[in-house]
Amino acid sequence: MGTYIVRRLFLMIPTLIGITIMVFAISRLAPGDPVSLALGPGGEMDAERAGAVVEAQRQLYGLDRPLHEQYATWFWRVVRLDFGDSIKHHRPVSSLLAERIPITLMLNLSAFVIIYAISIPLGVLSAVKHKKLVDRMTSVVLFMLWSLPVMWAGQMLIGYFTGPAFVDWFPPAGISSNYADRLAFFPWLLDRIWHLVLPVVCISYTGFAYLTKQVRAGMLDNLRADYVRTARAKGLSGSVVLWRHAFRNSVIPVITIMATLLPAMFAGSVIIEQIFSIPGMGLLAFEAVTTRDYNVVMAVAVIAGLLNLIGLLLADIAYAIVDPRISFEGKS
Repeated sequence: MGTYIVRRLFLMIPTLIGITIMVFAISRLAPGDPVSLALGPGGEMDAERAGAVVEAQRQLYGLDRPLHEQYATWFWRVVRLDFGDSIKHHRPVSSLLAERIPITLMLNLSAFVIIYAISIPLGVLSAVKHKKLVDRMTSVVLFMLWSLPVMWAGQMLIGYFTGPAFVDWFPPAGISSNYADRLAFFPWLLDRIWHLVLPVVCISYTGFAYLTKQVRAGMLDNLRADYVRTARAKGLSGSVVLWRHAFRNSVIPVITIMATLLPAMFAGSVIIEQIFSIPGMGLLAFEAVTTRDYNVVMAVAVIAGLLNLIGLLLADIAYAIVDPRISFEGKS
């Protein structure tokens, strides 16, 4: 296993390089000049002076050089963990990421834990109660949740739970109150949780619906298998048969989903952070794409690609831990 992990880590390098090349090419092919968008209208400045300012800014950020030189310069900076400066914010991209990543991590990891904490027991219960009332009601509710668009659901949550028209229980935007910096730790934590309830609900329900259906399907296949009937015939208790035998053999699809769910949630949080005005990576990525802030776009792409590759590697390791029959070592 150790040799396999080392080999996969080395294979991540060319994969990440390929991702950066693709994102670099796509970002440069998009119409619009980042410097002009960042500077905005010239106001009373004449066309000649405005053009000189734009050209000076392009030279400052290296946008006047050939594309291969721009990419080589950017890549060498990334090797040294330097993502360059944001054209829009006029700040190092690393400092922007340091501010935004913890917020997005907090949002997505909270949703991730909730999804698995609810989906696994509910999927198992639905499989055990197959074709009974609990299973049918669960299937209907999950189908409804899966069908709801995230943007519509977010607007409905804000409309029903953040204003005097219905119930004013939660704040409509942001991650903390204006006075949060003056609070002690536990009041600050409660204030942060209070602000994150609606965004976490909004980002959780689609993954919750999908994962529950996958757990149910996997459990149904294994509960009908011969080895489960044999285990019951040997007199093993129902809980041992259910969790130690049937669920353990159903967990492979769950691990596969786990490898892709967190990166997918990071991508989906772009919409959530827009709706709830959360200053995370999703909002930063959206602003960077609309303003052609190349360095920020590339940094977010590298982080997203790295998350996907790490997720796939962790899934492979989990496969071997859960099922001893799976081995990634080459045969002698």
